[in-house]
Amino acid sequence: ALETLKMFEKKDSRVKSAAATNLSFLYYLGNELEQATNYADLAINSDRYNPAALTNKGNTVFANGDYEKAAEFYKEALRNDSLCTEALYNLGLAYKKLNRIDEALDCFLKLHAILLNSAQVLYQIASIYEIMEDPNQAIEWLLQLISVVPTDPRVLSKLGKLYDTEGDKSQAFHYYCESYRYFPSNIEVIEWLGAYYID
Repeated sequence: ALETLKMFEKKDSRVKSAAATNLSFLYYLGNELEQATNYADLAINSDRYNPAALTNKGNTVFANGDYEKAAEFYKEALRNDSLCTEALYNLGLAYKKLNRIDEALDCFLKLHAILLNSAQVLYQIASIYEIMEDPNQAIEWLLQLISVVPTDPRVLSKLGKLYDTEGDKSQAFHYYCESYRYFPSNIEVIEWLGAYYID
């Protein structure tokens, strides 16, 4: 894939931008951030309005820990294409890292309107409500999430933990048992169930 895309580097700017965007993404996936950054810059220089290139550039900056600058690239990508879901999702993550929780929630709620049954988006919304210390809302979103991925042991154990925090032992027991059924090696779940049986 890399060799094929490199053949397009010498074409006109639109083709060069598309090839560089894909090369940047491939290098990013391979955790070669320097190369990913170089190709993201090349893609942006070839086509300043390419939302995928701007998102890739944001990703490389994000990976280096500069969340504020990454958010700027994601916002620019969204100005060029308001339906660029990758940029919107990553903007939400950047805001979450920056502890701008309300803005992060806003991003993920917008995404939820576009991608109704996205497990990642539902999880992020639940996670943000948990950070905001609103366990009831977190539970609501996690229940929606398990309707999409009913066998995810981490989500089931998180539901158990939230119900336990709320004092609902029977619901906590139900979700911890479900989590144990799908992944019987989680020590935290085993400890909770052991303590429950002792009580």
